[in-house]
Amino acid sequence: MKPGNPLHRSPAASVHLAVLLFGFSGLFGKLLALSPILIVLGRTAFAALSLLLFAQVFTRTRLLPSSRREGVFLVLQGLLLAVHWLFFFHSIQVSTVAVGLISFSTFPMFTTLMEPVFFKERLRVKDMVASLLVLAGTYLVIPSLTLANDITRGAAAGILAGLTFALLTLLNRRNVVHTNAICAAFYQNSFACLFLVLPALWIRSTGPTPRDILLLSILGIFCTGLAHTLFIRSLGYIRARTASIVTGLEPVWGIVFAFFILKEVPGIQTLAGGIVILGASIMAQTTPQA
Repeated sequence: MKPGNPLHRSPAASVHLAVLLFGFSGLFGKLLALSPILIVLGRTAFAALSLLLFAQVFTRTRLLPSSRREGVFLVLQGLLLAVHWLFFFHSIQVSTVAVGLISFSTFPMFTTLMEPVFFKERLRVKDMVASLLVLAGTYLVIPSLTLANDITRGAAAGILAGLTFALLTLLNRRNVVHTNAICAAFYQNSFACLFLVLPALWIRSTGPTPRDILLLSILGIFCTGLAHTLFIRSLGYIRARTASIVTGLEPVWGIVFAFFILKEVPGIQTLAGGIVILGASIMAQTTPQA
């Protein structure tokens, strides 16, 4: 990477732009009348192709893992990415954009609890307190403790999306030291796409319309390829916890976009749960180390 690259000057700007694009991507769960498998398959396919073109034509990036071990990690990350997005879009489709994004925003809690294990860092008492607050906020979002309720099922899927994204973020923090961000994003999307080809063949549905293909291309190129690369690159300069704080803004952007584009208005209880979750995540990750 060249010294004049703006990422060196402002890695936080890269995270913020990535999170804005991630927030917008939640709307595609409602805009596309396709199953989550087909949405993620199309998203990762367009993302991988755009990253390949960008790497070969514009940056001349060498798209090869640094070692066989790194290649294995990229396969694992591709699987995690596919599972994460399947849970994410399922959450939004069975509930609302707000519920899906707010329940997903529990992922900083998982990051905070797991980062000390991954990187041998100390777990603070306030991390545990914040985690309990996140659970309380999640409880506010869930109307009843039964999976017969669509909102509850959406929240449960969103929480699983948060858990898998936390694992992916921690692996990316470890992997970005060894693998170029564009290379990592390309392989993760490519492997995620490959993992979904066979499941997609079992789905009995009509093919995507021209409108679907256009939306999938926007989702794949801008909200995935570009956003994913910016996010992974930033992890080479800032801690996963810091990135998680900024990612807490994803539901904010998503709810704003859903309000203006889809006319979705979240309930007071859902917003209250979101405020508690976001506040707890910020508290846990901005407190100075003891």
